[in-house]
Amino acid sequence: MTMRGPRFDTLAVGAGYGREEAAANQGSIIPPLYLTSSQHFPTADDMGAALSGGSDDWVYTRLGNPTVRYLESVVAALEGYGVDAEVGAAATPSGMAAVTLATSPFLAVDGEGPMNIVASSACYGATFMVFSQRYGRERGVEVRWVRDPSAIDEWASKIDERTRFVYAESPSNPLLDLIDIPAVSRLAHQAGAPFIVDSTLATPALLRPLGMGADIVVQSLGKAAGTSGASLAGAVIARRALTSAVADPAVTDDFAAYLRRGPIRDMGGVLSPFNAFTILSDIRDLRYRVDVMSRSTLTVAEYLQASDRVEEVFYPGLASHPSHALAQDMVLVDSEEDGKAARRYGFVLGFRPVGGAEAAVRILDKFRLIWRANDIGRAKSAATIPAIATHRQVVASASSMATVPDDLIRITVGLEHIDDIIEDIGQALEAA
Repeated sequence: MTMRGPRFDTLAVGAGYGREEAAANQGSIIPPLYLTSSQHFPTADDMGAALSGGSDDWVYTRLGNPTVRYLESVVAALEGYGVDAEVGAAATPSGMAAVTLATSPFLAVDGEGPMNIVASSACYGATFMVFSQRYGRERGVEVRWVRDPSAIDEWASKIDERTRFVYAESPSNPLLDLIDIPAVSRLAHQAGAPFIVDSTLATPALLRPLGMGADIVVQSLGKAAGTSGASLAGAVIARRALTSAVADPAVTDDFAAYLRRGPIRDMGGVLSPFNAFTILSDIRDLRYRVDVMSRSTLTVAEYLQASDRVEEVFYPGLASHPSHALAQDMVLVDSEEDGKAARRYGFVLGFRPVGGAEAAVRILDKFRLIWRANDIGRAKSAATIPAIATHRQVVASASSMATVPDDLIRITVGLEHIDDIIEDIGQALEAA
């Protein structure tokens, strides 16, 4: 009997930790938590081999830790599921650490003139600040913002031979805009630049950009992957043999390994083994949770769209959303309904109530079940007003670039019963 490769759910449960690893850990079925900073070596030669990269021993937690490596193996397997390429992952202490580590190596000075980066303006507030302030103002890198990420011509007009990387969120936070990943990838590669995608709001359960032409994916693992909310974590996941103007083969041949052995080791941006352990525990049933949350979110979106107390709803599962056609590529892995692939559109939505920003504040304050919090992907539903929270920095520092309406409420739908979620939203709309 010939067996096909493990499916997505099987990889989520056991990738990177099999019987061989269990045998080395006294038979433990789950990856152990190595809550220690370093290890003892039998001989000086063993120590030297580990430090030189001649063996896979982990040496010191700043240089790598077994628990963190188990997490990296799972994340690489999930993002690389169905991708015809070798894929590696480097864990980071937060999602923003992943964004910074995924982009900064491509800004090496080469003496050949000014460099630029091209990025979608529909991005998370902290990402906007890293690019505009840390790279633009502090390092003098030209930042070329794409104001309409759906316009391929605008991407093409801003990418050139001095573009060091191209960056986008898909879906974007909080308006859930998607981009044509294959088309933008081709433009980036024609200019010799890597294409980097933040797909935190989809997770690899719904969208795997590496299989669509992207070179690098960043994830905030503290979101849906770490649904318990116990820990922060992030990851950079990259295919081998990157397209890049950076000539150093150590960077382009295996980018994830380069990050672990270089920037992460040297600058100390390491993930705590404890945090890696909690994310590992949460990620095992990722697809099932994303499936349930996505179905509930579509129900909430349809409910809000039908309400006369709501001006506009932002959710790619609705035909009214500008990215609805692109969202047809977000197919739930290994799932079928009536013999057809089951389409899911994520666990986050936004809506604008009748009455503007003041009404949005009143509604937010009236929620009883839904938590007032800025996180996403949790088992518990949560809501925020991005203009005064997650995207406040953008509004304050570059109001002309702010694409988030001041009356937008963002909801991340959790695992509570859908009837209870709808009831809470209904009473908040009525009370406000």
